[in-house]
Amino acid sequence: MSAPLVVSIPHGLGRDEAIRRLKTGLTRAVSSVPVLNVDEERWEDNRMIFRVRAMGQAASGHLDVADDHVRVEVTLPWLLQRFAEVAQRAIKNRGNLLLTKR
Repeated sequence: MSAPLVVSIPHGLGRDEAIRRLKTGLTRAVSSVPVLNVDEERWEDNRMIFRVRAMGQAASGHLDVADDHVRVEVTLPWLLQRFAEVAQRAIKNRGNLLLTKR
């Protein structure tokens, strides 16, 4: 088993607003990435547990929402490990878009 991919995304929204935005954000993000499908998305308090599939491979993880940042942890299967750096950048970019004040 490989080490999880971890991304921390700062925000200034407060926990409740960040959660509100993230609850709709995964579905929107996936719709813009044609090779990605959401198998599971479930919220437990301030934690979202998810499982996504890309290129026939499943990746699972969770994100924890704090008052000033979101911490995303994803475990990628070995076939997707070569895309870890790209995935990390994409998570950070999408997260920043969702959590930027408007």
